Amino acid sequence: MNIRRIILDTNVLMAIAEFKLDLISALEDTCDFHYELYVLQGTIDELNKIMDEQRLKYRQAAKLALAILKVKGIKIIPSEKESKNQKYVDDQLVDLSKKGDLVLTQDVQLKKRLNKPYLTIRQKKSVMIIT
Repeated sequence: MNIRRIILDTNVLMAIAEFKLDLISALEDTCDFHYELYVLQGTIDELNKIMDEQRLKYRQAAKLALAILKVKGIKIIPSEKESKNQKYVDDQLVDLSKKGDLVLTQDVQLKKRLNKPYLTIRQKKSVMIIT
């Protein structure tokens, strides 16, 4: 049995609150293959930074995202180096995409750099595989 890794980007985790999206159910509806969910340590760092620095709406979205990661037991991929730099996190996602991992993102610029297939949110309510 081949299990694919799906790596969640920061903006998708923030969209859970913004779109009132049940991300786990949306993934189950879309993915007809075995997968495990992962998040980069850099993504967790970004969410913590949002909680420290952003307006209330964004802080609440980041708090919800971190709580979901914890409750769902989503695995963390350690960063190769300590960084709260978005560009570094995106570079790591691109590298993992090139190695065959699926990345779930809303980031338009990142999507242009990822290997296909990758995943994105469509119409604020479903996950779609882009091939």
